[in-house]
Amino acid sequence: MNVLLDGNTILNREMLHDLLATELCLPPWYGRNLDALYDCLTDVREDTVVVLRDRGALEEHLGSYGHRFLRLLEDASRDNPHIRLETIGVPPEK
Repeated sequence: MNVLLDGNTILNREMLHDLLATELCLPPWYGRNLDALYDCLTDVREDTVVVLRDRGALEEHLGSYGHRFLRLLEDASRDNPHIRLETIGVPPEK
């Protein structure tokens, strides 16, 4: 499964969780918060690639929540071998 998250189009938390619930086919009990998302991602048993386009825009739109979300994706991809995170449109580090 491939999931595209475009930082340019995710403008708030509600949009983020709506997109995640739909694209990842999250269960009805998904609590639409980062703790519940982590639980869902670490339970995934199908190879899933989460492609994040324009990380900077996502962080700009979501602020500290965006930073925590990105850290959660990195943690989930480290903790579950079925989850892989790819980023595109990331500016080079200085």
